[in-house]
Amino acid sequence: MIDFAALAQACSLLLSDWWPWIVVPPGLLIGLVFGAIPGLSAPIAMAVFLPLTMGMEFLPAIMFLTSVFTGGGFGGAVPAVLMNVPGTSAAVATTFDGYPMARQGHHSRALGLALAASCFGAALGYVLLLLLVDPIAEAVLLLGPLEMFAIAAWGLTLIAVLNEGSFAKGLLAGILGVVIGMIGMSARGDMRGTLGMLALIDGIPRIPALIGFFAASEMFRLMRNDFLVADAAHRRPQFGAILRGLREAFAYPGTLLRGSLIGVGIGAIPGVGAAVANLLSYAETKRRAPDPARYGRGEPRGVVASESANSSSEGGSMATLLALGIPGGSATAVMLGAFAMHNVTGGPRFITENKDIVYAIILGNLAQVVLLLGIGTVFLFGAAALVRIPVRFLVPSVLVLALLGCYSITGTMVGPITMVACAGLGYWMRQNGYPVAAVVIGLLLGPAAEAELLRSIQLSGGDPAFILTRPIAMVILLLLAASLLYPLLRRRGSRAGAPPAARRDEARSESA
Repeated sequence: MIDFAALAQACSLLLSDWWPWIVVPPGLLIGLVFGAIPGLSAPIAMAVFLPLTMGMEFLPAIMFLTSVFTGGGFGGAVPAVLMNVPGTSAAVATTFDGYPMARQGHHSRALGLALAASCFGAALGYVLLLLLVDPIAEAVLLLGPLEMFAIAAWGLTLIAVLNEGSFAKGLLAGILGVVIGMIGMSARGDMRGTLGMLALIDGIPRIPALIGFFAASEMFRLMRNDFLVADAAHRRPQFGAILRGLREAFAYPGTLLRGSLIGVGIGAIPGVGAAVANLLSYAETKRRAPDPARYGRGEPRGVVASESANSSSEGGSMATLLALGIPGGSATAVMLGAFAMHNVTGGPRFITENKDIVYAIILGNLAQVVLLLGIGTVFLFGAAALVRIPVRFLVPSVLVLALLGCYSITGTMVGPITMVACAGLGYWMRQNGYPVAAVVIGLLLGPAAEAELLRSIQLSGGDPAFILTRPIAMVILLLLAASLLYPLLRRRGSRAGAPPAARRDEARSESA
């Protein structure tokens, strides 16, 4: 639990020096800008500005980098809502309902929802980190390949949850995503689908593929329109609508809390993080909804579920960095570099000997969330003006930025070529009723599930009884089964309670 003496020393550290608070606002703004530009992200911003921290003391340096991390964690929601552009995999689920809200003229409200959910999720993540940093680290050490496979498999079930049209088309799209994700060197060292091209040894670049499937293909479809929002009355940035969205997010406390807890738990697992957290949170929110058909068409709870999870995962990833010295993702890997630059090594010994500094970092991040609420609101008011730009100017600008961003990610033409190829495939899929989201989910989670399953088989020697020795994996798989069966049982119960005429009408509609 909390060491109150160390907590008092942490407050003294933060209040006795202005430097930590001078570097935080610029860091938040840098993160917001990098997160909002397609192809860029918070880890890229942190890597670019890492050399600036060499001349700082350790605490201001980490405060600056974490402020970039915090700002970038939300910044990805801006293009996801306004342009259907998930600049990072952590914002994929935000596009599902955020972009439809924007097309309906509710972009300011959707951005307000995303900001409030993001701030709540990040704050809860750091509160839990403050209270449970040691238990979280111990729990992470108990997770093995079988548990990781169960989590990845849970994420893959989102393919079925998101399917609104033909189940066969959704399944085919998901399988296609898994096949694309398998290209390159496997966990066993086998080469698959490279066609002899060295550029594909590491597989298809994930972020350029995401931008191609979601953003570029949507830009091609938008060329027929004059503006992103058809109604001229809704194109003006609405500060009042942003504030209404901020308040409205707290009208869904269950969604906020569930998404935040999922984010903390998933974020603490190295190598998983926000990419899975936002998808799982969205899937569970939709499964539990009394009206799941509303999701994907501009449902506010979908935005809240995604953003609360991807931001709270920040606290989980910081737990593994501080308590174990293990980076949970690319952003915390950059932070680990900053630790090394200041001759600091994260881990149990670091927490034991420097608990005041650990608490200062956590309290500083909680303060960053409060600042993000104010700075982010002003930033959103300017960003919402994007919908006033005519499509004939917006589309070329977005595509050029996306191409440059994809090139910066890979350092070669593989990134831009991947984006263009996935854009063409995504456009064809949209025109023919195949869900693009299912391809992306398969692409992100399929290879991870395969690698963890292979490691589990190697550890167990192929003995299925191995699962009986892994109680955590059994619990995760039981929760997965329950989450899949719950909607079916609820639907059967609603059918049983419906009048006979309503049941006949429902059966006719399903057969049609």
